[in-house]
Amino acid sequence: MNRKLLVSVAAMLALALAFAVAEEAAAPANAEQGSAAVAAAGEVAASAASPAAIKYVAAALAVGFACIAGGMAVGRIGAAAMGAMSENAELSGKALPFVGLAEGICLWGFLVALLIILL
Repeated sequence: MNRKLLVSVAAMLALALAFAVAEEAAAPANAEQGSAAVAAAGEVAASAASPAAIKYVAAALAVGFACIAGGMAVGRIGAAAMGAMSENAELSGKALPFVGLAEGICLWGFLVALLIILL
């Protein structure tokens, strides 16, 4: 289980790094007006790349951890719900909403990441 967590965190960090590099590569293309302007724009782009990279890493971690926690919760709650329903079929209406609540964790992680990126 630790290997799955490590692989998913590494994938999220790689995706955030790719976004940061793509944003940084797009910034100098607009600054082709002179050597002084290019040097100044390069310094501004370099100083602005760090907060953008942190923003994407934070968004990736928010979604990643929320989805991992939601998956773990759905797995455990779903298994318990199916076991309870196998003994008493009347519990299906009471057990299945809890699975939906656990899936809501992923949606909250996505909303947090969206707010991080947009604000």
